[in-house]
Amino acid sequence: MSQNEDSLVTSQQTPSAREGSSYIACDLGADSGRVILGFLNGGRLTLDEVHRFPNGGIRICGSLRWDILRIFEELKIGLREAAARRVQPHSLSVDSWAVDYVLFNDEQPVLSLPYHYRDGRTDLTFARTVNSLGASEIFAQTGIQFMALNTLYQFAAELEQNARVLSLADGFLTIADFLHYLFSGAVCIERTMASTTQLYNPKTGDWARALIDKLRVPGKIFPAIVAPGTKLGPLLPEVATETGLTDVQVIATCSHDTAAAVAAVPAEGDGWAFLSSGTWSLIGVELPAPLINEDARTLGFTNEAGFSGTTRFLKNIIGLWLLQESRRTWAREGKPADYGQLALDAESAEPLRSLVNPNAARFLKPGDMPAKIAAYCRETGQPVPESPPQFVRCILESLALLYERALKDIERLTGWTITRLHIVGGGSQSTLLNQFASDATGRVVLAGPVEATAIGNLLIQAITLGQLESHAALRKVVAKSFPITNYKPSRSTAWQNASERFAAFHLET
Repeated sequence: MSQNEDSLVTSQQTPSAREGSSYIACDLGADSGRVILGFLNGGRLTLDEVHRFPNGGIRICGSLRWDILRIFEELKIGLREAAARRVQPHSLSVDSWAVDYVLFNDEQPVLSLPYHYRDGRTDLTFARTVNSLGASEIFAQTGIQFMALNTLYQFAAELEQNARVLSLADGFLTIADFLHYLFSGAVCIERTMASTTQLYNPKTGDWARALIDKLRVPGKIFPAIVAPGTKLGPLLPEVATETGLTDVQVIATCSHDTAAAVAAVPAEGDGWAFLSSGTWSLIGVELPAPLINEDARTLGFTNEAGFSGTTRFLKNIIGLWLLQESRRTWAREGKPADYGQLALDAESAEPLRSLVNPNAARFLKPGDMPAKIAAYCRETGQPVPESPPQFVRCILESLALLYERALKDIERLTGWTITRLHIVGGGSQSTLLNQFASDATGRVVLAGPVEATAIGNLLIQAITLGQLESHAALRKVVAKSFPITNYKPSRSTAWQNASERFAAFHLET
């Protein structure tokens, strides 16, 4: 899912930095979108955010949708801003959250506004589809974690609720790949994004055709799949004229934002895991091949394609969503909801007082999150948080314990020993969560870079154009260009006891 969170890119370029090769990353998250210029010079990358805009679902006729054409317009505003900086970028690429898509045909580029993954239309189709197709069969063909928001179950909902529109479609494209189409005219889905749909077979490297036929989704709507780092062609003349950008190549880097972020993890050697931290937390390891077995399925792991032929073996779990929703509730109630102040106040709150399972189904939908957390604590016989600092501490400590459990499962499934956890993305700015993660897991945490998604997007463009030689070279540029903060664990008895408490109600919903 999406990892583009509340982080800032500061414009601190020197004249020498601007003399390097330049690229544009269009980085889309569920809450905001940005257009970022990247300058590669002397083995260092510098960033310049030229445009930022709010994003989010819109409610229309009882459904939650994305205003995809407004997003396209905002990206073009950003491209015009980039052109106004009087630099000549070589290329651009778009990354976004996964699973959502646009239906189109030869006559109409948008048949309907794309649904938001938090729309409730899959609530009923999810269980029926899994039962009909068979959980073991779905996982054997795709290796993907079962989540009601996956494209597979969205298509099942289309067949039940929107069959007439689906019948008009000649194709579908995921969000980033649809925007690539609007920029270049190329109709394809990049592999890292295709792999998230639960309709892609990582063993064959193609769509899971047997599963698609059994689902009865028209096979004609599935476009070609391309590898990350594929040149799609130049900007369409109308877009070039409108934005003022010329001689710019459109590249499909890693269309999936998490794949781009993991590509930019500044890791070396063995024994490390990654955590892409934002609204969602995606925690896992890079494998040379998919790991598809019954243990992986029952423990909720997923096999998503990564850059340079890797597999991102990970668990997709709730991240800072609980805190974001709580802040919205407190803001409506007129309570202070500044991230920095909330974190500062939480430091002095009683440690490990109340814990929840952040992955419990009740927490997935929008709503009064503090009330949901309070109800969970009452039902599990724990003290109920009474103030925002107590709620914040409860959320962050619970997330850290969820990370501990995931790392233990990864070690058991892979046979690896994990000694280091690299945390990237907007959530890596939370010093409190980073320290909790280190304390809960007993592992060294290396936090940063914050802008891993945009960085991966930009530097994969550089590799595609022959201006960086390899993935290893990419990671060395990241390590050289951005600060990484180390956190060492203080594995106290209190955390060990909390881990046992957490395990006791981990499956509570």
